[in-house]
Amino acid sequence: MVAARITVNGKVTEISPAAPHTTVLDFLRDRGLTGSKEGCAEGECGACSVMVARPGVNKPTDWVPVNACLVPVAALDGQEVVTSEGLATENEPGTPATLHPVQEEMAVRGGSQCGYCTPGFICSMAAEYYRPDRCAHATAAPSSNGASPNGAVNGSSANGATPSPNGAAHSSEPDAEHGPNGFDLHSLSGNLCRCTGYRPIRDAAFAVGAPEESDPLAQRRDQAPPEPVATRYSQDDREFLRPATLADTLGILRERPDAVVVAGSTDWGVEVNIRSRRADCVVAVDRLPELRELRVEDDHIQIGAAVTLTEIERRLDGTVPLLAELFPQFASRLIRNSATLGGNLGTGSPIGDSPPVLLALEASLVLADADGERVVPLADYFTGYRQSVRRPGELIRAVRIPLPLAPVTAFHKIAKRRFDDISSVAVAVALEIEGGIVQKARIGLGGVAATPIRALATEAALEGKAWDEETVQAAAQVLQAQGTPMNDHRASSEYRAAMLGQSLLKVYAQTQEAVSS
Repeated sequence: MVAARITVNGKVTEISPAAPHTTVLDFLRDRGLTGSKEGCAEGECGACSVMVARPGVNKPTDWVPVNACLVPVAALDGQEVVTSEGLATENEPGTPATLHPVQEEMAVRGGSQCGYCTPGFICSMAAEYYRPDRCAHATAAPSSNGASPNGAVNGSSANGATPSPNGAAHSSEPDAEHGPNGFDLHSLSGNLCRCTGYRPIRDAAFAVGAPEESDPLAQRRDQAPPEPVATRYSQDDREFLRPATLADTLGILRERPDAVVVAGSTDWGVEVNIRSRRADCVVAVDRLPELRELRVEDDHIQIGAAVTLTEIERRLDGTVPLLAELFPQFASRLIRNSATLGGNLGTGSPIGDSPPVLLALEASLVLADADGERVVPLADYFTGYRQSVRRPGELIRAVRIPLPLAPVTAFHKIAKRRFDDISSVAVAVALEIEGGIVQKARIGLGGVAATPIRALATEAALEGKAWDEETVQAAAQVLQAQGTPMNDHRASSEYRAAMLGQSLLKVYAQTQEAVSS
């Protein structure tokens, strides 16, 4: 069997003798590449960011930043990684290296003080620097809270602009979060700095130009990324497996139903780091071709369970407005570059951000095991706290969203921070309104019960009624009583209940604004 290897800054290195649970961060630091730091060990600070060569949207390869603290190094067998140390250009011996344009701008504009977070910022910034569709004046105006029924009504964003491939919207002029050079500050949403106040970092981001034609990392985008490598990596009686096909995967899961299935490892990586969890067998499905399809059919959209959220965002390009509202509020760009819908649903968390949206969209899940496949409505999938109808040896293959889509949608995430936070309450609404009457209502809720739920009583209170203030006020009272909100450090049960009702009132107010504008 071929030894597991990873290419770091152009040099091929064997992964052995690292343990299967060893993260990319620890692997790099053990080999002297100490630019990447551990700040939080759970994917919230970005101090560990590195770039990975991944299949591109507009070019064969995209340089994608990921949290090195979460990804097992064995998951990058056969892959290419660039760290902050690999960005500068080496010169003759005894001569200092030439800084990368991003490094240069960060230095001259005071973007680094203590320097702890700087290498992570630089890797995320460099990935945005190399984004193929980044160009001058390709800017966007994101909504203030991620909800835009206005946009859902007319099929565009709240300001009437067209969504861009990076999930933003094109506008003729820069705004506070998008520079004149096309740099999207949301690309840095997963990187935290406690020294600079961010303004110098923003200045550096908005000052970088376009890559030179001779830039080797820019040239690398025109070549295909490494093909996925079938991996069987073992150390100390523990295994990391990446099967070549879905059939192989399902065969392994039949034999090893206790195996931990991972895609982006954004959840499992936290378990490994914070709770010291270890698994005898980890099975990676992130590169399985059968789980990476995204198809738009006449009557549904099918999204493979291993397509990353960033890939979904860019490939759908705003065609599902409710998903387009969700993505900017789902963790950070660094997390979305690895996280998948299959993983978010597979954990069964009651505060996952995607389930309320997918419930409102009436999505179904394609579940597969060695005996075949079955389709389960998402509304019937969750059975209890982190429990589901998924059987041992079964995995989520794809998510299906029926077409046509409801014309009026909104997603409201109530959290302590605007971005990169866990929700206290999440509400997704999809309405069909004809002649002023609500023909159909679908409302998904998160954070108010042991599982994500449909607000069935509220849907019934709306359907067949006039879409007016009296109906909405009455339905909002019903919505406040849905679920069993709990008290915790994020919010009280009373607050959560109040936010449910306010969310529906907000949807009504915003639709009235859309009609009058």
